[in-house]
Amino acid sequence: MNHFLDRKLSKRFRTFDDDHNGFIEQSDFEMSVARLAEEFGHDEESPARQRLLDVCLGLWQHLLQVADTNIDERISEAEYKRAFALGLLETPEAFDQAYMPFLESIMDIVDQDRDGRLTVTDEIRWTGALMHLCEQDSREVFRHLDKDEDGFITTHDLLEAIRAYYFDDSLDSPGYWLLGSLDS
Repeated sequence: MNHFLDRKLSKRFRTFDDDHNGFIEQSDFEMSVARLAEEFGHDEESPARQRLLDVCLGLWQHLLQVADTNIDERISEAEYKRAFALGLLETPEAFDQAYMPFLESIMDIVDQDRDGRLTVTDEIRWTGALMHLCEQDSREVFRHLDKDEDGFITTHDLLEAIRAYYFDDSLDSPGYWLLGSLDS
């Protein structure tokens, strides 16, 4: 694992660790889903909220299986990084297939007019609610993802950036900006 990916994984780990206790746990996934759903007016009975929760708990179970080496039902940053070093992400194609249900579930909640596009306001709200990104970072992410400068980003734009976050080490890749500055 190179230094750049190590920094990106540290940043992503911090966005998963919702309660900032130094571990990723199932409750982190549950809290972030609840916060995102509530931000967009989805109560506990919402099918979109339940779908996102189901997808996230499936991601959690997979992560737990591959990363929880000491079987304590939580994942440390070292365990998280070790799982990546051992090939958690095998190919960009396999990544796309695994990540699309997550993005589609987010869009079911965030894309309220169902046009398949998100505005900068949508981006600020969902990244703040789900991952605690600050408004400034969310605006910067949006600016980099909106390559055609039409004021919108799509699921495809998000998937491309997330894939690049893990697979592309270039400073001009869309993934470089996905979670804001790597130094914060």
